[in-house]
Amino acid sequence: MSQLDLNDVAIFVRVVDRAGFAKVARELAVPTSTVSRAVARLEDTLGTRLVHRNTRSVTPTSEGRAFYAEVSPAVASLHAAARGVDGADRSPRGRLRVSAPNDIGSTFVAAVVSAFTARCPNVAVDVELSMRTVNLVEEGFDLALRAAYKLEDSSLVARRVGELEADLYASPQYVAARGAPTSLDALADHALVLFRAKDGQAEWLLEGPEGVVRHKVRGRISGDDYTFVCGAALGGGGIALIPRIVAARDVAEGRLVRVLPEYVFRGAALHVVYAAAPKVPAKVVAFRDFVMESFAREGSPETTARTKPRKPKLGRS
Repeated sequence: MSQLDLNDVAIFVRVVDRAGFAKVARELAVPTSTVSRAVARLEDTLGTRLVHRNTRSVTPTSEGRAFYAEVSPAVASLHAAARGVDGADRSPRGRLRVSAPNDIGSTFVAAVVSAFTARCPNVAVDVELSMRTVNLVEEGFDLALRAAYKLEDSSLVARRVGELEADLYASPQYVAARGAPTSLDALADHALVLFRAKDGQAEWLLEGPEGVVRHKVRGRISGDDYTFVCGAALGGGGIALIPRIVAARDVAEGRLVRVLPEYVFRGAALHVVYAAAPKVPAKVVAFRDFVMESFAREGSPETTARTKPRKPKLGRS
């Protein structure tokens, strides 16, 4: 027996399902003769007649029914597998591997992934938090979130999500005990929580009513991760400059309040990067768009602009 043509097998299954050549030809947008020849080739390959042909219908022979029963489930499985890896499939599915920085990963990205998997129940998400720049292709990642003023040139596709703006926050308890500063100079009388300070000193580049100013600050608490900085501010350690998407949930729950709201730090841009491909998998497209949608909501000034302390809630939900 010569080699079996799987395309001919798939056409034969369709012919039996539709009980005719013409319906299959219309579905495949090919001449009826093309469908008939495919079944004839399969019969020649197998050395037996598979269908009875007449002017009204096409019915399988006993050999055709037996062959159909064997191959039909396999053809259905092949179609299902093809849909699962087809980037044009509108239904996201499969396992998605994501790389993200530690600080926004444990706050913003964690919330995004939870909401995304609820929206797309056929997608599973694995997230690796790291400050290193992973090699997406070699390490098997589908997508990465990267914060940078300018991304290095590469073969990756990069979509700009938005600017990582930061504001000044403190806990309601701190504001109740120490008051809120009324100017940048008044920060000298407050406890501050700093990000990557050197010998307890840092410089905040803030945009305010007088334009962009460089304000030197001192603080007794410093950390190299914004999750830590946010946690220290939540614990009453002082006023901190925190990215909006890191602070958003605590602001919404009343655990942080904004101080000196007329000032903002405009930081690097957040990007979603993924490998270039003729057909980007639906799961990647869906997650990319969901990240952009979530950032537009969580990173907006309106989301984190509350300045009046509410009655604090105990613990972090």
